[in-house]
Amino acid sequence: MKFVIRWLVSSIAVAAAVLLVPGIGVEGSAPWLPIVVVGLLLGLVNASFGTIIRAISFGCIFLTLGIFSLVINAWMLQLSAWVATTFFAVPLYVTNFWAAFWGGIVISLVTMALNAVLPPVSPTN
Repeated sequence: MKFVIRWLVSSIAVAAAVLLVPGIGVEGSAPWLPIVVVGLLLGLVNASFGTIIRAISFGCIFLTLGIFSLVINAWMLQLSAWVATTFFAVPLYVTNFWAAFWGGIVISLVTMALNAVLPPVSPTN
């Protein structure tokens, strides 16, 4: 249950980024499908590659007082969109780094707000 809630929160955050950030968009007749797929991929990419990159770049994150984490979030969003487009033929695009940068900020803020509003889920569910 916890996985499904996180996936839903991530998908809502990606939808907010698609709506608010110019340079991030979806194509096709069913715009919800790419958002749901990228929401899942973003969670998987952050859990695997994001953790490794944050560990490797700990010095940069420390020296910039955490600001470099925003750059890492942008890279993870670009990587998720690339994987979705290349391997799964999902029509979601991120045009450039700055779109990914602002999209990462929107996704982080929406995720933080939704996690604050939603009741905590116990690990057994």
